[in-house]
Amino acid sequence: MGSRRPLAGAGHPLDAVLVGSRPGAAHDVITTLSRRAATEAWRLLGHLKETWGHPRRASWAVRTRRCRHCLCFMRKMLAAVSRVLSGASQKPASRVLVASRNFANDATFEIKKCDLHRLEEGPPVTTVLTREDGLKYYRMMQTVRRMELKADQLYKQKIIRGFCHLCDGQEACCVGLEAGINPTDHLITAYRAHGFTFTRGLSVREILAELTGRKGGCAKGKGGSMHMYAKNFYGGNGIVGAQVPLGAGIALACKYNGKDEVCLTLYGDGAANQGQIFEAYNMAALWKLPCIFICENNRYGMGTSVERAAASTDYYKRGDFIPGLRVDGMDILCVREATRFAAAYCRSGKGPILMELQTYRYHGHSMSDPGVSYRTREEIQEVRSKSDPIMLLKDRMVNSNLASVEELKEIDVEVRKEIEDAAQFATADPEPPLEELGYHIYSSDPPFEVRGANQWIKFKSVS
Repeated sequence: MGSRRPLAGAGHPLDAVLVGSRPGAAHDVITTLSRRAATEAWRLLGHLKETWGHPRRASWAVRTRRCRHCLCFMRKMLAAVSRVLSGASQKPASRVLVASRNFANDATFEIKKCDLHRLEEGPPVTTVLTREDGLKYYRMMQTVRRMELKADQLYKQKIIRGFCHLCDGQEACCVGLEAGINPTDHLITAYRAHGFTFTRGLSVREILAELTGRKGGCAKGKGGSMHMYAKNFYGGNGIVGAQVPLGAGIALACKYNGKDEVCLTLYGDGAANQGQIFEAYNMAALWKLPCIFICENNRYGMGTSVERAAASTDYYKRGDFIPGLRVDGMDILCVREATRFAAAYCRSGKGPILMELQTYRYHGHSMSDPGVSYRTREEIQEVRSKSDPIMLLKDRMVNSNLASVEELKEIDVEVRKEIEDAAQFATADPEPPLEELGYHIYSSDPPFEVRGANQWIKFKSVS
């Protein structure tokens, strides 16, 4: 690269700062600076030539007198150089730092012991988390959290209409359950379904577009918040508790077809007193169906606390003759291990099992519920500060050298950008035209005519 030539003259303090220890570094800095701020660069070069490039040797005092503003100028230019260098290399430097750091490949954590019903042993009380899985879980939970907050914003802007039930605070449930089963397993839930729709494989773009009623939505803009579907995911169901017998039916299909698959059937504490749930328990137990009944107990059914709604709040015991687990639903590792245990139990042919996930929702029941008339703001803040599922995972990973704070912040930035891009699509995508009203009634039938609101209006049904 050639010998190093001082930019400003031998012994000059500015030359020492600019040149540093690398040959040609000063020229690199000036090149970068000239690209970013041409005016300042030319002023710097002219200043250096006039003041410090004199061929005759001169004392330091003489040189200083030649430019009475030298010190001020040096400070300004060093600040400019610093801004340019930090702006140009900030992200790559962070990535180099992360790449050069020696992270642990995995770590072992103690998790809360599950309460058991009709079981001699339950899930383990320790578990191993790999760095790869930890980063994946963190990204997924942050995506669900940011997606729900964006949905809240779009609803308040009246871009999303109708019903909308958000699950922020319950991210460990949807991500932990998915981590404990196979993609070929099945899942059906109630109307608080956005998180499960994402973990089952749909993109944020498809979910937000469905919320805004656009053609690019996962149900082509016809389902909205409560009716989203994906492969091996059966919604999003609006009638309280009605999805539970449907889940038992899916489990029956798994057994009938001889597949080593299970069905996760979810409902809330508010639906736990529905009679059809107990009928589904009975049939699943009689036929030994591979069904995991899961009660997401977020402590409030609409605006009523569990203590006011149920004589017994031990929801994991409600199956009576069906074994049960009570799980810390705010800890993703607890949820994952309990789900693995329950899935293995069902796959072994022993029949159904019941899980209660003790969790919490930060928003109200729906967007029409402010969420603070039946509970205090202090209660919500206490859960946020002590039991937030994302913070719990973040602290574990950082304290166990599975990730750095900077690395997780980069994930946060990427997630925010993904959500913003999806929101822009969801607001710009067109709504489905009226002629598509009869589309997608059946999955594989040839087109046929269906009657509209009266017998003179005809629509074509297209699969």
